[in-house]
Amino acid sequence: MKVGVIGATGYVGGRLVPYLLAAGHEVRCVVRTPSRLDRVAWRSEVDVVAADVTDEESLVPAFEGLDAVFYLVHAMGLSHDFEQTDRLGAENTARAAERAGLSRLIYLGGLGDDTGKRLSEHLASRHEVGRILAAGPVPVTELRAAVIIGSGSASFEMLRHLDEVLPVMVCPRWVTRTRCQPIGISDVLHYLVAVLDAPGSVGRVLEIGGPDVLTYKDMMDAYADAAGLRRRIVIPVPLLTPRLSSHWNSLVTPLPYGLARPLVDSLINDVVVRPDHDIRTIIAHEPLTLEAAIRRALTRVQDLQVWTSWMDSNASVGPASPRPHDPDWAGGTVLEDVQTVDTDASPEAVFAAVQGVGGERGWYVGKPLWALRGWIDKLVGGVGMRRGRRHPDELRVGDALDFFRVEAFEPPHLLRLRAEMKVPGAAWLEWRVSTDDATGRTVLRQLARFHPRGIAGRLYWWVLLPPHAVIWRQLARRLVGAAQASSSNPRHEPSRVS
Repeated sequence: MKVGVIGATGYVGGRLVPYLLAAGHEVRCVVRTPSRLDRVAWRSEVDVVAADVTDEESLVPAFEGLDAVFYLVHAMGLSHDFEQTDRLGAENTARAAERAGLSRLIYLGGLGDDTGKRLSEHLASRHEVGRILAAGPVPVTELRAAVIIGSGSASFEMLRHLDEVLPVMVCPRWVTRTRCQPIGISDVLHYLVAVLDAPGSVGRVLEIGGPDVLTYKDMMDAYADAAGLRRRIVIPVPLLTPRLSSHWNSLVTPLPYGLARPLVDSLINDVVVRPDHDIRTIIAHEPLTLEAAIRRALTRVQDLQVWTSWMDSNASVGPASPRPHDPDWAGGTVLEDVQTVDTDASPEAVFAAVQGVGGERGWYVGKPLWALRGWIDKLVGGVGMRRGRRHPDELRVGDALDFFRVEAFEPPHLLRLRAEMKVPGAAWLEWRVSTDDATGRTVLRQLARFHPRGIAGRLYWWVLLPPHAVIWRQLARRLVGAAQASSSNPRHEPSRVS
């Protein structure tokens, strides 16, 4: 078939595309920012079209000529009112699918029984999106899953960090009572591809899950066993609210509060496959056990084979935000720090040092200050520093890197990071690598740029100017030092700094 994937830059969508290609389908990726797919391994095998689910008119031409479209977008953690954003996206997609003459929509939603206990806002929104899509004339297949276990998934990373960081956990009582049926990401992808060739799945809500039904405490114990850790001591208490749990979760794990809160809220609902909706009545497949799924995910993490991550979701939602070359924003005020260092190391060596910054390798200078800034950001609801990076050496546009995101990546000349921490304005950190025509030496130009928002933004810049001046100067020098140390034939002449 000719199939489209909305959300190919996200966690599930980025992994679904190669599965679809392997099954022989022609694939069109419908994304807001096509450049984010420039460096994925399968880019040359797919068609990429720019469109946005919040803009119906952009979707119609993107859908033309397709047989089916996978709807794999979710605004949770990206928008303060994610329910409204998801509602708008579903309505636009349903209308555009009708106008383009699609034969099928396939949607991945969330488990939860509508007829039982009131669903959390997150799960209720997931179900609402399914109803909106199904209300149109284009047939819809809705798959519902609970916790997805896979390297880089939000649920797996939350489970992993809670188990590895905390020897003792004080948790709400429902952690030991609520039932969940987790499923491995490979099984999710298998079912998504399989329903294309399963006529019995058309127009149905089908539920998918692994063979294990257990509590969230059981899941933490299973992770500890698989990872070779001592089992965590869990102390259930009656007064710990989901709100407090979400703040604590945000501090301990890489997940920001905006993402942790709806996930934690959803833990109060049983998410178990109902027999009359079980997809295995249509598609014969035996999913992985929880233990096997965890071990597979851990192997991927250890082998640096995390192809997609929950961090891949782009945090910019809504109107286009300012870019570092937009001097008119914020009344024309642009505050910047420029550092220039030249060296005999090759441009490739210098750029390799630049693109390897952050994550486990760190930022070369002021490690306690970076850690403190990350904790402060977490406390005020930001993303913090615990996200790290997808791979220690490789980058692509859209990658998260600590509390930055890669906005431009043109090796071996340009890397620009956009700050995603809480700041009163917009901030970028950029490196450009070039060769001086007169001397033949490699030149690293580092630019820290800030567009302040109001008085608070200006105060923020000037108060932090003294420590920032030291950090930025030393960072540029040490990046060049790292490049010189890693060069095959380094010449240890002192670098000149201007």
